[in-house]
Amino acid sequence: MADEKGPLGEIEDVLGELDTLLKNPHVEAALAERGVNISLALVGVDGLRAYIGGDKARAAEEFSTLAEEVSARLALARELPRSQPS
Repeated sequence: MADEKGPLGEIEDVLGELDTLLKNPHVEAALAERGVNISLALVGVDGLRAYIGGDKARAAEEFSTLAEEVSARLALARELPRSQPS
């Protein structure tokens, strides 16, 4: 029970629920329609979990990976319309 774990346990429970929710096929499909990659979203959750848990090095690595991937995908998406023949 979350109350027995204290506030940090409650946060861990919520992050666990978020993991489960993101892995739900219906949620995954809805987010995919918006261009959201579930694997990257889970990396973000892992980064937040690490940061809250005090593992700042791992958090930095996870957030850096997330930022690099999102930036790369955004740049690619911006380039695609330019490369299409008119």
